[in-house]
Amino acid sequence: MTSQSRSVKNSVAIVTGAASGMGRATALLFAREGARVAVVDMNADGIAKVTREIEKEGGQASAFVLDVSDAHAIETTIAAIVDVFGGIDILVNNAGIAALSALDDARYDEIWARVLAINLTAHQRLVRAALPHLRKSTAPRVVNIASTEALGATPRDSAYAAAKAGVAGLTRALAVDLGPEGITVNCICPGPILTGMTQAIPEEHKTIFAKRRTALRRYGEPEEVAHITLSLCLPAASYITGAVIPVDGGLMARNA
Repeated sequence: MTSQSRSVKNSVAIVTGAASGMGRATALLFAREGARVAVVDMNADGIAKVTREIEKEGGQASAFVLDVSDAHAIETTIAAIVDVFGGIDILVNNAGIAALSALDDARYDEIWARVLAINLTAHQRLVRAALPHLRKSTAPRVVNIASTEALGATPRDSAYAAAKAGVAGLTRALAVDLGPEGITVNCICPGPILTGMTQAIPEEHKTIFAKRRTALRRYGEPEEVAHITLSLCLPAASYITGAVIPVDGGLMARNA
């Protein structure tokens, strides 16, 4: 057997949407594993706090404020990250928003445009901006965070479901395009996770939903998603690309 590294130590990892939830958990985990982390979010206070957490634990991180819907800001932020860290090895496209809307809502087109700009278009823009630097890496990895809404849908969620299904399709297409260069591109589809997006749901409703719909009968923790993201970014994960992986406690597997 050949020796395959299972370490991201000294790799440069970008995590978007890193101020809270799965993004925060991912940034902290990568830093604990020795990666140098670009903590990216539009919430300046949030990423400053996460960066301090990482540094307090002895890790390396820098905070970068970015609205991922701003194409020009993406370019300047990627340049700033490279200035600080010297390159890019890993890109985790985690930033996203949720927005329920009925089809006949007067603001539907506005909501649609905003959700797709942040949840889908930003992913390809970030990959394209980071690509010259990923090409210089010895173990270049891209992980796009979608949702089980990419695999099914709930009422009044058409914009979000369309965007997340687009992320799954984009992942496969980029895997094919970038595979000859050794750049892997994979997608994670979290199910019900305890994050800011689900915080407003009453606890009793979460319990009922989890017991009725998931095989594990519970909501997941952000760290449980972060560990799958880390696994896909290991140098040893060099032969998995174009995968769309549910991390959902068995939500998609369960019929009854």
